[in-house]
Amino acid sequence: QVQLVESGGGLVQAGGSLRLSCAASGFTFSVYTMGWFRQAPGKEREFVAAIGRSGGGASFSDSVKDRFSISRDNAKNTMYLQMTSLKPEDTAVYICAAARSRFIIGGLNPSDYGSWGRGTQVTISS
Repeated sequence: QVQLVESGGGLVQAGGSLRLSCAASGFTFSVYTMGWFRQAPGKEREFVAAIGRSGGGASFSDSVKDRFSISRDNAKNTMYLQMTSLKPEDTAVYICAAARSRFIIGGLNPSDYGSWGRGTQVTISS
């Protein structure tokens, strides 16, 4: 049974930093592209970042590039999202996802993913 469990969210002031984690189980983590999405109240789910199977091929949305970084530790079956210079508009539930096929590279769209976590709340105060 695939499980994705996010942690690390919280309330921080604008300009602060947070590190999110996504612990994966129930599948061969190392062969799948992984991604982070976010969803704010009343808005559609938005792509944030994705990372390839071996840790390369990272991609970011324009709104977070140069502020966020993504990494993974295949030995620990865990993915991370390091967020810096946080802004109030970054407030959302952050959700990790595993690609629906090991052949998917890039993973910029929700349709590329077949398994989702429940998310962790990130709130940035101004």
